[in-house]
Amino acid sequence: MNLSESVKAAYTKEPFSARQAQRMAEFIAWGPVVFQVSRLMIKFGVLDKLRDADKGMTSAEVAAACGLSDYAARCLLEASLSIGTVLVDADSGRYSLSKTGWFLLNDPATRVNVDFVNDVCYEGLFRLEECLREGRPAGLEHFGSWPTIYEGLSSLPADAQRSWFAFDHFYSDSSFEEALKVVFASNPRTLLDVGGNTGRWALQCVAHSSDVRVTIADLPQQIALMRDATAGKPGSDRIEGYGVNMLDPSSSLPSSPDFDVIWMSQFLDCFSDEQVVMILRKAQQIMKPGSRLFIMETLWGRQRFEPASMCLTMTSIYFTAMANGNSKMFRGDDLEGLIKEAGMEVEEIFDNLGQGHSILKVKKQ
Repeated sequence: MNLSESVKAAYTKEPFSARQAQRMAEFIAWGPVVFQVSRLMIKFGVLDKLRDADKGMTSAEVAAACGLSDYAARCLLEASLSIGTVLVDADSGRYSLSKTGWFLLNDPATRVNVDFVNDVCYEGLFRLEECLREGRPAGLEHFGSWPTIYEGLSSLPADAQRSWFAFDHFYSDSSFEEALKVVFASNPRTLLDVGGNTGRWALQCVAHSSDVRVTIADLPQQIALMRDATAGKPGSDRIEGYGVNMLDPSSSLPSSPDFDVIWMSQFLDCFSDEQVVMILRKAQQIMKPGSRLFIMETLWGRQRFEPASMCLTMTSIYFTAMANGNSKMFRGDDLEGLIKEAGMEVEEIFDNLGQGHSILKVKKQ
């Protein structure tokens, strides 16, 4: 198993004493309560007030500042003591922000994750057992009757749609600048973006190179969203759409023009292993001798810091319950195995881009 040193250190040895392990077990048991209390400590502004109070605040002061009853403030603050997001002075009874509370409030990734879990995943996760047993996203029925979340993105409730796209864009956009250097090192003139979503990467490409033309291949309803999102933007006249359902065995990727680069960003993790191989074979079939496939994914086994690995393994559960019921985040060497099965090989890997992304540069065997 190919793991980074930080991941190996965290996942191959027991990290807790017996007492710490017991507390972690209780933390898990009360996990839904921990989450909702912490989310509301952000939403009600309690953590903001504590951060800005030099000498801390009493529960009464928190209640007055945040428009809460004294009862509500005491419940939230006392639960947050056990959670570890606030501290209390034993003499004065004044509350202050802990280091964990600071990260919960200020870390951009954490804030995106909180909104995503609450608005997209939370209620559907109640059906996780059903999802795992049946291999389908039963939790998605909370929102609609689509077979996967991708068909329903344009119809999700406003909060869920906003949080889904914020989550998706946060973990991709941070890598774009470094990814452009990797992909455009060979000065490609034609690029096929498979699963291009709303065209954010395509716009980056046409801004980076005045010569490149980009074709986005995605579901027809996503192509419609992309056209609206890119209309009138600089370089949008060099972006085309190609509507396709990649899960249809009879479908294919466009073979014209001859694409110098095929790009898949956070796309393959949306499918089962069998579907990934099918999609990769479709890409392999249109690759000319000098073209390259670049796959950008957040691989949980190759992360520089373990908290990122935790975010990724938890994201796999979102895929199970809400997205499609049969995909997960890749470890790293498992993705390489699927690439080989599809008749290609990894030529080079670029790690630690943006929010922990890796790019696999792939060629035909």
